[in-house]
Amino acid sequence: MTDPLTLRLAATVHTARTSRGLSVAVLAEDSGVSRAMIGKIERGDVQPTAALLAKLSAALGMTLTELIARAEGDERRLVRAAEQPVWVDPDSGYRRRSLSPASGRPLELVEIELPAGAAVPLRASTFLHQQIWVLAGQLRMREGTEVHELDAGDCLQLGSAPDRVFENPGSLPCRYLVALVPRAT
Repeated sequence: MTDPLTLRLAATVHTARTSRGLSVAVLAEDSGVSRAMIGKIERGDVQPTAALLAKLSAALGMTLTELIARAEGDERRLVRAAEQPVWVDPDSGYRRRSLSPASGRPLELVEIELPAGAAVPLRASTFLHQQIWVLAGQLRMREGTEVHELDAGDCLQLGSAPDRVFENPGSLPCRYLVALVPRAT
């Protein structure tokens, strides 16, 4: 049985794709996600991973937070802690909590909890400026061939490498804050 958020994400991806006049084939080419997987996601047959949603949202010209907020249908200015949407990657246990109200553009704040030993590959969004502030634990962030070792209190401005891997080399969960704003065009 498919959960309600997966079904809303399915409809949101489909609507975002069709409103931009994109075929499944074009979205597949732009995102690097197969046509078959996009079909499964749009039908709600699978719960997409963080990596898949990040690829699709970037190809659709939106952030992962925006994609999830649209699926939630949320336009409030105040979001209480207990009401902030949380999404968990079924593969890695990566937990993503959207702190900012969906209507709070252009700034987005996202809290991530990465389980001990977990690694999540994410494709960079070329239209976003991002900074990471580690709240607790250790984070290893790979940007192409560059490796950054971060501890609690460290802050990193992300570079332009297209391929990124977020890893927790520690024995405890790592919590970090991601601040995102659109790049000036």
